[in-house]
Amino acid sequence: MLTELQGKGLLIHHWDTDGICSAKLLLDKLSDIKIDNRTPQLGNYFLTDDELDKYSKYDFIIIADMSLPESNVLTLAKNAKVMIFDHHLGKVITEVFHHNPVIKGENPDDYPSASWIVNEYLKNPVNLFSLLGIIGDHEKKIKNNQRFSKIIQDFCSKNNITFEDLHKMVFLIDSSYKLGDKQEVENAPRYLLKNGNITDIIDHKQWNDNLKKLDDEISKILALPNELKDGTIFKKIHTSYNIISTITRQVAWESGKNTMVLNTGFFDDKNQLYVRSSKNMESMIQRGKSLGFKCGGKKEVLGAIIPNNQTDSFIEEVLNFLNEK
Repeated sequence: MLTELQGKGLLIHHWDTDGICSAKLLLDKLSDIKIDNRTPQLGNYFLTDDELDKYSKYDFIIIADMSLPESNVLTLAKNAKVMIFDHHLGKVITEVFHHNPVIKGENPDDYPSASWIVNEYLKNPVNLFSLLGIIGDHEKKIKNNQRFSKIIQDFCSKNNITFEDLHKMVFLIDSSYKLGDKQEVENAPRYLLKNGNITDIIDHKQWNDNLKKLDDEISKILALPNELKDGTIFKKIHTSYNIISTITRQVAWESGKNTMVLNTGFFDDKNQLYVRSSKNMESMIQRGKSLGFKCGGKKEVLGAIIPNNQTDSFIEEVLNFLNEK
């Protein structure tokens, strides 16, 4: 279907490595077509009214690695042909081309990233960008997935690199969004199109400078004590950096416990909430959406943006769910 696209196009992608690598793979395929790429306002899992208005001028829109609200997608589809490539939980939007094997009942372990889904759809061989998206979303935990652990090991052996090299590349690419640099996030897929080898990523000066700032902030936050609420780790942070998923992931994986992190420093009138759990979070994702929150995630992850005056009550609901025997 990509070969049928005509006119002026827009690619909306997530701001992390998986979204950026998915965008790079799609832009590579669509090199003969005029197409812009944008990410939503950093931290927003939805499009604002202003963004929806700006994007109404496009003939086709591709959404990669984002489970945008159905209302956003249908608004875009009024004026444009819409295609979605994703692996997050949600519902199938039948009015558009929606390629997400996970919400159609396939095993999430077989589709660990949007970059892998895009790469398979494009019928590309295994490549650096299909794998960086996977490592971006799972980090070292992907080693527990026998199939993909072998795919990654084989790629590393063939290219004379290590898993740690790939892991560092993810941190470097992610550094722009974590520092709140939306322009650099949107520049990244274009940079990777022209400078797509391992050395170009590892030696990127700005990304390395970013990483030093982030490492300092993350280390400071991780050193602060955690609360234990009936078996769930709860950590409250206040930072303008978009690092809540990184903090949650590190605390959860080091402790082996359900982990909830609240960041009160990213928005003025709203808070970021992020949860990693051994329980299936789908019911709480739906609960958050029913309350009107911008909420999404995967089987083991919940991410939400919650108004200040509703934060405490939703945290209590999620804690009750996590600690339910």
